[in-house]
Amino acid sequence: MGKPLILVSNDDGITSRGIHTLIDIMRELGEVVVVAPDSPQSGMGHAITIGDTLRLEENTLFEGVEAFECSGTPADCVKIAKHHVLKDRKPDLVVSGINHGSNTSISVLYSGTMSAAIEAAIEGMPAIGFSLCDYSATADFSHVKEYVKTIASNVLKNGLKKGVALNVNFPPKQNEQIKGVRVCRQAHARWQEEFDQRHDPYGRRYFWMAGNFVNFDTSEDNDEWAIANNYISIVPCQYDMTDYSSLENLKETLT
Repeated sequence: MGKPLILVSNDDGITSRGIHTLIDIMRELGEVVVVAPDSPQSGMGHAITIGDTLRLEENTLFEGVEAFECSGTPADCVKIAKHHVLKDRKPDLVVSGINHGSNTSISVLYSGTMSAAIEAAIEGMPAIGFSLCDYSATADFSHVKEYVKTIASNVLKNGLKKGVALNVNFPPKQNEQIKGVRVCRQAHARWQEEFDQRHDPYGRRYFWMAGNFVNFDTSEDNDEWAIANNYISIVPCQYDMTDYSSLENLKETLT
């Protein structure tokens, strides 16, 4: 039996330190193919390229690894990998990351990292998005390598429920070791935006979006609590956003 086929993507771009770390780990587990954005795509969510060109070029950054850089979004990368680069070969696992920055709570909706993983889940492939809660371009990934390998190995061995992708977040490097792993839910939290009005040198008005992340969740079973307490958080995510609890009531009142 041959090595498992592992597709690697991300949203920080093919030159990021995080994807280099992830590729090195995945090479220990199987045959790796990389299709990643040619430039940073953070915050793109599940955007896809429509009505514009998609460019795909071979990349030789990773010795011994077939790699391509794509001009599109993370979701584009997974789509073009499945339907063009890999053609009739279906990956045994799709991994995205390791992201420079948190993708806990509501950020999963905005995350390009997780959108690559969820796109893979839509296509029926087991998928994991990995994120380190450190936004630095020179972030230290050394403390998460063994955990990434263990989690990926587990999914390769045991699979995932169809349509599910794992959202895995790691606390930043600290003096104390990571306490362990928490399989948990998405925290009830959101961004409260502010728009700073400014003017360019020509006097034209523009806005700069800022704001704060506000956590309304006081329980200990969510991803924000896990990260704040130096645990790894794992949240199983699905792309079906139907609120099934509302179906019958709405049928009665609206039909």
